[in-house]
Amino acid sequence: MKQAIAENVSALRVLFISHTYMVGVNQGKLDAIASTGQAEVGLLAPSTWQAFAWGKRMQLEMPFPRIRMFPTKVFFDGRSTAYFHPPLATLRAIRDFQPDILQVEQEILAVSAFEMALWARLTGKALVVFCWENIDRKLPWYRALMYNFVLKSAKLIIAGNQEGADIIRKWGYQGKIAVMPQLGVDNKFFAPQANKQPNEEFRIGFVGRLVYEKGIDLILQAAKQLRDRGYAFKVVLCGTGNYETELRQEAQKQQIEDLVVWQGAVRHDEVPQVMNQFDVLVLPSRSIPTWKEQFGHVLIEAMAMGIPVVGSTCGEIPNVIGRSDLVFPQGDAAALAAILERMMREPNWWQAAGQYSLQRVEQHYTHESIAQKLINLWYQIVNLDHPQAVQQDPQNHDRATV
Repeated sequence: MKQAIAENVSALRVLFISHTYMVGVNQGKLDAIASTGQAEVGLLAPSTWQAFAWGKRMQLEMPFPRIRMFPTKVFFDGRSTAYFHPPLATLRAIRDFQPDILQVEQEILAVSAFEMALWARLTGKALVVFCWENIDRKLPWYRALMYNFVLKSAKLIIAGNQEGADIIRKWGYQGKIAVMPQLGVDNKFFAPQANKQPNEEFRIGFVGRLVYEKGIDLILQAAKQLRDRGYAFKVVLCGTGNYETELRQEAQKQQIEDLVVWQGAVRHDEVPQVMNQFDVLVLPSRSIPTWKEQFGHVLIEAMAMGIPVVGSTCGEIPNVIGRSDLVFPQGDAAALAAILERMMREPNWWQAAGQYSLQRVEQHYTHESIAQKLINLWYQIVNLDHPQAVQQDPQNHDRATV
């Protein structure tokens, strides 16, 4: 019996399709899956990608030999919902790799999702789709036709947040839905500092784009309140964006410009070093008509380092953090100030919040934990015996099915 199960386990092959994995650091989840020996992993990805937001052309990175790569030129590269793959290149990857599952990590309405739904139908492969969309937009008729075809083709849809799962249900999908992030965190790269103690000048940190919707002005307003109450601290802002001028003006308006450290852009490989100086990381995002926080990956990076995190009620942030006493109503600077004040006033509570961060990441957000949840789901949809399959708690944020 064990021999038969082992043969079944080694037989499962999953071909990922996504431009997300152009960057090697994002491939950690795929390598974690391959390292289990329970599934083989292939990746069909653009060989080059025009990253308009960064103003550069990227090359597909290949740091993990366990991932079988299928690089190809794509049409309309750089346009995340419009690009698609040359049919012959896709067919060659499917024939060479012989996957059991095609997992396309794109929005349901993306052309590449529609493209892979067609290939799944033509080749008889199981289709899995990962998507982030958490705003119910009014779409043109041709987009609706495309996403309906994808919904009818998918055996499993993975939503990056609960609101995304709710929208998929509203759009009529009746199959299995899982809720979990697309990417985990490398807890060896984002590692906790031993015996960390709060700085004499408490450090309130932010990492991300300096744009209106990220709500950084709320940190500055909260800082004014904390200064008036006599607390010693610094605000460290890491990032760049089109709202920086307004934020500098806000710091002057609040008369706290001497408390703000403008760190500027930080490379990904430098983020752990920068975060090590934080006593708390704040993500104060606010919803706008066209956007709300889909996950907030910076939260789990800080949590993996044992840094307490505080976030607003915007989008998926409360579910990622998982504790109401670390969440404040979006737009409410006074409520944010109250949480930060408690952090500074009660070092034991600050320390407990950091320990909670570590435990939550280990349980839900490492590459390894996400990899195992995916493997369990895959074996359910392909009807193979899997000795390690675990049915998730339906009350858990990272529940397997909805």
